[in-house]
Formats: sequence, C-alpha cells, structure tokens
Amino acid sequence: MNMASPANHLGTITAVRGNVVDVCFASSLPPRNSELRTGKDWQVVLEVQSHLDTTTTRCIALTTTRRLARGMPAKYTGAGLQVPVGTALLGRMLNVFGQPIDGLSALDLPEHWPIHRPILPLSERTTSTEIFETGIKAIDLLAPLERGGKSGMFGGAGVGKTVLINELINNMAEQYEGISLFCGIGERMREAEEMYNAMRESGVLEKAVLIYGQMNEPPGARFRVGHTAMTVAEYFRDTEKRDVLLLIDNVFRFVQSGTEVSGLMGRIPSRVGYQPTLATELAELEERICNSRNAGITSVQAVYVPADDLTDPSATHIFSHLTASIVLSRKRASQGLYPAIDPLQTDSKMLTPAIVGQRHYQTAQQVRSTLAEYEDLKDIISMLGMEELSRTDRATVTRARQLERFLTQPFFTTGQFTGKGGRLVPLAKTIDGCERILAGEFEGVHEAALYMIGDIDEADVPEASHES
Repeated sequence: MNMASPANHLGTITAVRGNVVDVCFASSLPPRNSELRTGKDWQVVLEVQSHLDTTTTRCIALTTTRRLARGMPAKYTGAGLQVPVGTALLGRMLNVFGQPIDGLSALDLPEHWPIHRPILPLSERTTSTEIFETGIKAIDLLAPLERGGKSGMFGGAGVGKTVLINELINNMAEQYEGISLFCGIGERMREAEEMYNAMRESGVLEKAVLIYGQMNEPPGARFRVGHTAMTVAEYFRDTEKRDVLLLIDNVFRFVQSGTEVSGLMGRIPSRVGYQPTLATELAELEERICNSRNAGITSVQAVYVPADDLTDPSATHIFSHLTASIVLSRKRASQGLYPAIDPLQTDSKMLTPAIVGQRHYQTAQQVRSTLAEYEDLKDIISMLGMEELSRTDRATVTRARQLERFLTQPFFTTGQFTGKGGRLVPLAKTIDGCERILAGEFEGVHEAALYMIGDIDEADVPEASHES
C-alpha cells in the first residue's frame, strides 16, 4: 500500500468505543502497528490494529480515551511506537512509552528503537548448557535454570510468585554482572512502589531498569509494555553487549490484556474465552528472548494460573516456550512449606546427567521418587495410621517429611515477617544435604530441626534427637 508523507497524513475519528477508536483517512492507510496521535496537544496515543476497509483503520488506545469525540483529527506519526534506549535508563522506572514515572528528571536520549522488532535470526543465536544458580535450594536441585533460557513460575493467587521473583532479584544483585530488567505487566501499584524502594535500599537499582504497565492502565498499554521491555533488553544485549536478567511479573496479565484487546476489536473468542491469536501473540514476545554471540537474555517469568488449573490454555501455551517450569502449590503453602514449590510438577530440561552431572541428576531423581512414594502412602496413613506401614515404608515417610522441610528456606525479602535472616545456599551444599537425608543419617532427628534452615549443617541435631 502506498504511504503518504506523514506531515499531511491526517485522519478523522469516526467512532470511539471504550479503548477502541476508528480513524478514517482520505488517502492511503497507515500500516498495522503504526502510531497515531490525537486529543488535546496530541497526547492520546493510538496503535493501528486492523484495516476495516480502504479508508478506515481500527486502533487500540494506549492512554485514556476520555474527552475523545467523533470528528476529532488524528495524525500518523510516520512510524510505529518507539522508546528511548541508552545507559541513562539504568536506575529509572519507566512506562510503556519509556517515559520516567519515578518523579525524577526527564530523560533526553537521542536514540529511539521501535518496540516491534524482528526476532534474532537462527544463524546469530547461540545455545548454552550453563546453569544459572539462584541460591534457592528447591529451584537449584529440582529445576536448574538455564543461563540465557526462559523459566516460568506457575501458581494461583497468593502462593508466593512475586516473593520468589523479589528473592531472585536480591540473590542476583551480588553475583550477577549484567543488567537486571524488571517488567511489571498488570501488577498492583503497591508492588511497584515496594520493589522500587527495596531495590534502591539494597543498592541494586544502579544496574537495573524497571518498566511498568499497571493494573489501572488501559489494556493497550499492558499489552505493549512487554515489547517495550524486550526492546530495552535487546539494546543492552546487542549494543552494550551485556548480559540481561529479564524478570517479568506477570505473563498471564499480558495474555489477559490481549484477551481484552481482542474482545474490544470484536474478534470471536477461542477456547475458554481467550483470543484466537493467543499462541501467535505469546510467541511474538517470548521468541525475542534469546542469546546472541555477544551476550544473552536470561528470563524468569511469574505466571498466574487461573483457578490453579495448569491445563488452562494460557498456562499450556506458556509452558511450551520454557526450559524450566517451577510450579507453586497452594497445598504446600497452606502447610507453611515456603517456597511452596511442588517437587513433583516442577521440571527443567537442563536436569540431565550430561548438563548437571551424574551426582546432581541422581540426587534429584531420588528426592522426587521418595516424595512420590510418600504421596502414594498418604491415603493409607490417613485411613489406617503410620503403625500399619512396613518398616521400609515408615523410613520412606520419615525421609520424605525431612526432605520437604529441608527444601524450605528463609528469604531475605521476607525477614521482616518471619524474623529470620535469609539464606543463600550453594548448589553443592543442597545436594550434600539431600544425600545425607536420603542415606538415613538423620533417622532419629525430628523433622522440625530441618525446617527453615540454610544448608544441612545448620540443623540443630542434638536437641532434635533428644526431642524425638
């Protein structure tokens, strides 16, 4: 389609339906994903989503549409949405347009990159077999993260996804050499403020960028804030050649905003009411997260699971993009086993002998198998009691309960609630602790001695065995 010069490319608003705005152009239409401006002082931002006919575009608003009316002019800016990029973004909190929302000075960066960028060609990508150690026992043992890979934390409301993300930021602050980039999609304003203050106090903020599209913003802004974050991450990877740790909270809100946009555009919904373009939209975002020859983007994403149902279409589509899936369980949270990671559903493609080594692999498999046996025995225990179990089964139950408690851990970010200092546990110490429990070394020890400790040497064994 022939493009007219942007200077005289003015259109007229013909309809406003909530966050959907139809704009009519006399000459050629701006292409999809183009940026239009309208309203007072051209402050309202629209993005072209579809062409209805030869003269009309249907747009989604990224800012509030209050006071817009039919007959108002709308101008095509000549490009798609662009955000400022540069090292001056470090230590700042931004919105979907790359504008500061932290109350500090305005940014004046000469370089701007479009938020819709092509994915890195396969010839320029690299893969890694390096493990990204987090210091969190249950994750490092059962779902080792890939450096330069994508990992997801799945869980319903209130099981600890955001707390786990905050703890990862805290743990990475000391040992991570690259840039931390936090992207908040559809999260609460309170959480944004808490995270900003926590990062400033811990000294992490100087090498971090925070980008937010909050719950109170229109669906268009929440739908595009992930693309803005990806563009900033790609700038640091490709131009500054620095590794990026990209933390996203919450990918489900990205899917949800896409559902809202799709409904507003009048598309017929697909399974469970989701948009028919769910897989495509998710892939457009997720496939931009990869390693180049110069540097890599490692991504950890929180994923809200509607009604704790892991077969929900949003969860299953997100699963397919990840190398590690950490599933949080409401049942374990109710038992006070934090982090509430479900050891039987949590998995990682990195957990193979060739990558993590034979010792780590075998320990993880033995831990899983012991906990799975305990799960099977729970029905018998609830009906007949522990006394009816064989000696071998009783030993399995004891070890499983000890392992469950050993895989709990006090967090740095929750110290004010628990009254305990956080623990960062090296992988070698985690494997060693699990091996000693599986070998029956703590047979006479009360399981409470292993609850909320760091490495196994912190277990108060003499007092615990005296109790038992």
